Amino acid sequence: MKTYDPLKPPDPEEWQAMDEQERIDLAESFHRHARIRLPNAQLHATIHVMVENQIALGDETPVKRTLERLMSESLDRHDALHAIGLVLAEHLNDVLAHPEGDIGEDRNLAYYEALERLTAQDRLSI
Repeated sequence: MKTYDPLKPPDPEEWQAMDEQERIDLAESFHRHARIRLPNAQLHATIHVMVENQIALGDETPVKRTLERLMSESLDRHDALHAIGLVLAEHLNDVLAHPEGDIGEDRNLAYYEALERLTAQDRLSI
């Protein structure tokens, strides 16, 4: 894979075969070439990659289903990735702020539930 375009889904097998840093570099390169100004381009690209990684897992998580639903609600793929990325960033912030969790607790359940509640309207109102 030589380029990344968030409007087009990468082939999951090809995506997963790439090195993590290579994925981040491709996402960062897309935004730079599109002249999208970002306060922290590497962090932004990293979140793109984290969401794409979860989408590549298919039905193992609700992320792919959430992306498809958001797109059916009028968001383009790039905006849907951003909406999911915002939920992911909030979840990561919560996990880092409260590292003590119940033993055996699946901390991802809160993230998955937030994805199920996410709508295109949420993204449009930001």
